[in-house]
Amino acid sequence: MPNDKDQNLSPDEEPEEKKYSFLQETIKPKPVSRQQLVRQFIRIAIYGVILGAFACLGFYALKPWMQDTFRGNLETVSIPEDEEPEEPAEEPEEEPEDPVLDAESYEEIMASVNERAQEAKRGLAYIRPVTGTGNWEERMTGICAGTAGVILADNGQELLILADSSVSEGADGWSVTFQDSSTYTASLKQRDLNSGLAVFSVPRADISDNTWDKIKISVLGNSNQIRQGNVVIALGDMFGYEDGMACGIVSSAEYKETVYDRECGIISTDIAVASEGTGVLFNLEGEVIGLITPSVWNKEDHPAANAWAISDLKTVIEILANDENVPYVGIYATTVTGDLQEQGMPEGIYVVDVDPESPAMEAGIQSGDIICEVASEEITGINTYQNTILKTKAGDMIRVSGQRLGADGYVDVDFTITVGSKK
Repeated sequence: MPNDKDQNLSPDEEPEEKKYSFLQETIKPKPVSRQQLVRQFIRIAIYGVILGAFACLGFYALKPWMQDTFRGNLETVSIPEDEEPEEPAEEPEEEPEDPVLDAESYEEIMASVNERAQEAKRGLAYIRPVTGTGNWEERMTGICAGTAGVILADNGQELLILADSSVSEGADGWSVTFQDSSTYTASLKQRDLNSGLAVFSVPRADISDNTWDKIKISVLGNSNQIRQGNVVIALGDMFGYEDGMACGIVSSAEYKETVYDRECGIISTDIAVASEGTGVLFNLEGEVIGLITPSVWNKEDHPAANAWAISDLKTVIEILANDENVPYVGIYATTVTGDLQEQGMPEGIYVVDVDPESPAMEAGIQSGDIICEVASEEITGINTYQNTILKTKAGDMIRVSGQRLGADGYVDVDFTITVGSKK
């Protein structure tokens, strides 16, 4: 029923909604054809491909920066000190049973040794030099001169490999091959030509998950516990080719070899080795006990696998692993024994030779001098001397006191030495 109020309104006064009601209409969307849907889908797909391409290019462009920025904290590498062996508890003596020695037991023994050797191999790597021109013999034979190395540590940013320093000379770069046959570009982190050791590094981010599953960090054992007759395993390129393996016994562990500023024990074995062969010596627990290098005695006179005892190198290895210079003075010396002291020689170390290009020579130390004190530390033998030098840092100025034989006997001499590094 019409409202009386609306009936009384003039045409000009009618409500807007009623006045223009004849103009109202419903607008329906135009139906989308299949062709339009296909074109729209193709357009979105093209935009997605373009966006993905730009994202990939951006990722690869920023990847080096991201790896450098977010590669993790650099951790200090610490080499554990040798632990004294625990004395076994006394047990009631029982009559031992005679072992069965036959072909079957021999095969079991060799299978056990091989199993341990295969596990120890996971801690090895091979360092090869890379040169711009290459080598004719390498191109013809496919054999690249390199050296066996030990996977030493993971500092949070890099995987570190310890090897003989001979491979670090005359190369434009280096490559590292692990036990899964994967090869990666390596960098020389630090080296010490006096000890003949070098540490190479591979960025952690470059190493694939498959390689991580096939390798491990080697454990540096206690070579001071090695005795004559112990069974050892040699791995590396001792025979002139990579991936060699041999087992044998220790023929001697009593000899010491003196180099400038220190001396190092030598583990000699009955394992044959090539003149330029390198490798790593393991005990039956799979721990590294020695480094087989050409610098250990003359291989033509001693054609056997002779290794530097690892315990005597641990301090140097730790310094190199932390990218520091190994302190170097340049004195070739020997301990003044008690017998010599009874004959009138002072206590200390007797200087046999001085490296012509060394801080010791520059300071004025001569052959025949006896070093009695270094950096306020009393020197009683070659061990205390080398430990004192390794506590210093390259660039430090230290005071060295000693005695020199003159016409009227020994007189005091003092030197001020700036510690260097042979790298």
